[in-house]
Amino acid sequence: MSMPAAASRNDSGSALESTEILRGQKAVAINHNGLTYRLQATRLGKLILTK
Repeated sequence: MSMPAAASRNDSGSALESTEILRGQKAVAINHNGLTYRLQATRLGKLILTK
């Protein structure tokens, strides 16, 4: 299943693989504008971003 081009890119024109971000972990912390968010992979392969 392919994604539309606009959905598969970020502002710089390229997309990151979730495996690059998670690096084998189930969750990672992301600092953005002074706040910390948690990006988590579920057992069903979905991603959840929480504050």
